[in-house]
Amino acid sequence: MRVLPTFLSLRSFLDWCGDTGQLLRVADKVSVRHQITAVHRAVLERGGPVLRFDHPTLAGGSPAEIPVVVNLFGTPERVAAGLGITLDRLDELAAFLAALRSPSPPDGLRDALSRWPMLKAALATRPKIIKAAPVHECVLEGPRVDLSALPVQNHWPGDAGALITWPVVVTRPHGSAMSEINRYNAGVYRAQVISSDRVIMRWLPHRGGAAHHQSWARQGLATPVAIVLGADPAALLSAALPLPETVSELTFAGALNGARPRLVAAKTVELMVPAEAEIVLEGWVSPSELAPEGPFGDHTGYYNPAEPFPVMQVTAITHRQTPIYLSTYTGRPPDEPAIIGEVFNRLALPTIRAQIPEIRDLWLPPAACSYRIAVVSIDKRYPGQARRVMMALWGMLPQFSYTKMIIVVDADLDPANWDDIAWALATRMDPSRDVMLVENTPMDYLDFASPRAGLAGKMGIDATVKIASETGRHWGEVMKTAPADAAFAADLLSRLMPDKGA
Repeated sequence: MRVLPTFLSLRSFLDWCGDTGQLLRVADKVSVRHQITAVHRAVLERGGPVLRFDHPTLAGGSPAEIPVVVNLFGTPERVAAGLGITLDRLDELAAFLAALRSPSPPDGLRDALSRWPMLKAALATRPKIIKAAPVHECVLEGPRVDLSALPVQNHWPGDAGALITWPVVVTRPHGSAMSEINRYNAGVYRAQVISSDRVIMRWLPHRGGAAHHQSWARQGLATPVAIVLGADPAALLSAALPLPETVSELTFAGALNGARPRLVAAKTVELMVPAEAEIVLEGWVSPSELAPEGPFGDHTGYYNPAEPFPVMQVTAITHRQTPIYLSTYTGRPPDEPAIIGEVFNRLALPTIRAQIPEIRDLWLPPAACSYRIAVVSIDKRYPGQARRVMMALWGMLPQFSYTKMIIVVDADLDPANWDDIAWALATRMDPSRDVMLVENTPMDYLDFASPRAGLAGKMGIDATVKIASETGRHWGEVMKTAPADAAFAADLLSRLMPDKGA
């Protein structure tokens, strides 16, 4: 399935970006306090390259010894490259991932042989455990732990402090063994640095890391945690994908890479970590100690209020001899999470269709914080079908439980075309009949429009053509140019206006 080389480390991906003209090295001194974010945002909005700041300065003005890389996934093309493919192969990868997730029995030997890529991908999920790893070239434990030496950014003027924004946080549930990699969770959760050896873990209740922490806390025990900074692109993207809870992100990265993931035992906690990572922060999250996290600028375009989250005591920092610090910012789209979300939207479509077959296409407008609004086109066959699709989507994945508005249109329209949506709303929707409101449903507590934190309403809008018992009127016929007339017009214009094209 891969058409690009296997990127087993962040730096191998950066080498590829450099070879393809997608990496810009910045020699100027740029501060981790606000300035890197300002430059990053300006470059991302232009669809620009990966940025490597070779001489970042810390908040106090002193030089940092570790370079900062941002805008890694600042374009859809680089997100696809991180998955090992080009943009035109996304649909193939989406179908492959859907089949890998819910395989059907082979129909004879020929069909079985055709599935060798799927078998190879499954075998690639088996991790390879090694004893010596690049991430352990330097090991700092106990009093040598000093998070202030890392170029952790302070992104926005109203931020409470330094915030780690691109970590892959590795956990396992209580009762599991260190060797049970298939039970690990690897998620992207921001972490606020509050001292030289302590961070606050922002774990939302519905995420896998929070569930693992609760399993340890119920026993009165601290949770072993490894914060991976600068993982390989497949691991980074797997940690961001909405995978089923039964699928380990670390092993799924092996399927994306087409190569077994290389893991090594951490030094001070019983966890396996990516061997090729740039930096790993090891430690324990307290079962009871909380600290106010925030405020920080968030993906909604607002600062979220300070709220209590668990505290992690860092017991070790391990890193390569010359490490790279990977970072990003979150804010009102466009930002990297929104761009990643655009690609993941296409990857998720076959899986969504497997659950809700009548869906033809789905669009999550990036400007709506990626998932707050969904527009769906369906093959409509019976009355009430649009509402059934709405309810099925809200209950399908945890992410869709935060989608506050779903607009359903017919298959003759493009759900990613606002003109088509506006036309459908104006001509196929009656507000008194076609709007469904649901109260007191789960909502991202950062949504300030919700009446109560964590609870809000949902709106479903049926903008499909009404059929059978849905209407008592004869529905109008959509106007279309006859194919023969369209061909005649194209031929005539190609002769009259050759420079404009047909």
